[in-house]
Order: sequence, then C-alpha cells, then structure tokens
Amino acid sequence: MAKTPTVDSNALPEERQQRILERLRAEGRVVAAELAQAFEVSEDSIRRDLRELAALGLCKRVYGGALLPAVTLTPLKQRRHEHSARKEALARKAASLVQAGQTLLIDAGSTNAAIAAALPRDARLTVITNAPHIAQVLLDREGFEVLLIGGRIDTTIGGATGAQAVDQVRRVRADLCFPGACAIDAAHGLWGFDSEESLFKRAMIEASDETVVVATDDKLGAVAAHQVAELARVQHLVVEHSADKATRAAFTARGVAVHRAEATAG
Repeated sequence: MAKTPTVDSNALPEERQQRILERLRAEGRVVAAELAQAFEVSEDSIRRDLRELAALGLCKRVYGGALLPAVTLTPLKQRRHEHSARKEALARKAASLVQAGQTLLIDAGSTNAAIAAALPRDARLTVITNAPHIAQVLLDREGFEVLLIGGRIDTTIGGATGAQAVDQVRRVRADLCFPGACAIDAAHGLWGFDSEESLFKRAMIEASDETVVVATDDKLGAVAAHQVAELARVQHLVVEHSADKATRAAFTARGVAVHRAEATAG
C-alpha cells in the first residue's frame, strides 16, 4: 500500500494542495471529507483546493472528492510535428550523454525519434527499440546496428507494447535507456498514461545500467496514472533551457544529474 503523505494542519493552502496532490497520485482518488479531517480544515477549504487543482488540470472533480485526470494521448503522427525546435534541442543534449560503443534502449515517441536522429554516426552504437519509426530513422543513416522489439504495435504510442514486447526487452542488456516521459516529479519518479506502456518502460529500465529521462517543461511535475519507476532508478534528467530553477534543484537534491538543453529561438 502506498505511503500516505504526512499531514500538517498548519500548512498554507499551496502546501496543502501539494500534499493533496501527492495523496491523489499515491491512491488514485481522494475524498473531501477525509481530507478535511486529516488536514483539520473545513470541507469548503478542501473543495476550494480541489477546484484550484482541477483548474490547473491536475485532478478531475467528482462528487465528494477528486480523481486523477483522464488523459488522452495525442497520436504520434500529430506529435511529430509539434514543438520540433524544442525537441531537437533536448535531443542534442541527450545525445551528448552517449558514449562510443554503447548499447541503447530507446522507447517510442517523437522526442526519442529526435534523439535517434541526433546520435553520432561513427560511434559504433547498437540501438534496441520498440518503435518502427525510430528504427527507420537509424536505417536511413549509416553506422548503427538496430534491433527491433516486436509485438502488437499501438498506433497512438507508435511502438510495440504488451507481453511479447516486455518478454523480449527482458532478454537484452543496455548501457543506457531512454524511456518516453509522460510525467516525472521529484517526489515520486516517472509516470505513464497507459498500463501496458508503463510496464514496458519499467522493463526497459530494469534491463539497463542507467536511465536518461528527457522531459519537456509540461512533463515536469505533471500527473499520470501509472508509476513506471521511483526516482532512484533515474540517473539523468534532460530538461529544456526554460525549466524552472526550483524544479531543477528538487531533482538535483534527490541525486539526479540534471542536464539543461540550449535555448531555442522564440
């Protein structure tokens, strides 16, 4: 059972909302009456907290409490053309962490496709991926050995998921893995939207010596339904140049090496 965050009845509204959010992530749902009792405040105060969290997209209001928000993942075909300059800046920083001769596990996703395109050509790299579009990016370039993880292809995610894909990834070993980031926070680690996709990401991390999470600003501190890994399993976090200083410091304090991408025009 998930550990319930410590409650402080003297917490400021912002602090209380953060702890409500932590409980919501840990348990998947919160009840207003229980929160009011735990924080020793009125239910009106709790309802106000939940309204404010819902306005930020961090929870979904329901009668008597709140749930984690339902998230619809944008199809990969659309994501490929969104924020390309930002993703390319992140990709260049991520690729700089790769050393010659390494074996990489690269998850599906538009940012990870940019990482594949940014990898050095003459570094004798082996890339294992569940994403046909990433395999194709590398096949169009010389100097890479490419291994494609098979199984059922989820067209929204753009990669293989499910038991067959998980079984295959458990049979390999990588130096670095790049799991796609749906959400990551300094308190609870890496999160995913889909249960099967999250299981695959977890298997990637378990099969790798080090994990590199590459996250656009909207993924930092965001909410998703399925925990992929505790933050202790993440060694590197690549963030945008615009990432908040306090947010970067929170990850650094937890032992994660934070790498800041170059600024992009506009």
